[in-house]
Amino acid sequence: MNITEEGNRRKPKKQKYDRRRAMKAELLKRSSTHKGYCKYMITIGEKDGTIHKQPVYGKDMQDALSRVIKKELTVKVERKLETNVGFIFIVWLIVMGAPAIFTEVNSPWYLLYTFGSIVVATIMAAWWYNHVNKGDE
Repeated sequence: MNITEEGNRRKPKKQKYDRRRAMKAELLKRSSTHKGYCKYMITIGEKDGTIHKQPVYGKDMQDALSRVIKKELTVKVERKLETNVGFIFIVWLIVMGAPAIFTEVNSPWYLLYTFGSIVVATIMAAWWYNHVNKGDE
């Protein structure tokens, strides 16, 4: 029995880290629908020592890793917003009330600022969603 055969029979040892780590990243295939994007399989080591794999798309490996982080941050924010409806109501009041503070009520700019702020917020949310999920098939 040589060293490699003996090494293959050992169970991988759980290692605890102070931070999450990308342990392995491999290129699986190029995206067929989004030119320039590739599918990667990222192996992530968690703080408690567990290991899991996650597929992700990106232009290169660094882009794929940043997309994993952005997607997880987006999920955290979504969970917070689902449980904190009062915060959403306060933000809505500020967005709708700010034009009343900064413009005259008789001015047509009042309507433009009010509806424009909602349109801009919707466009930014759609852009963020498309940016995070770009390349997913």
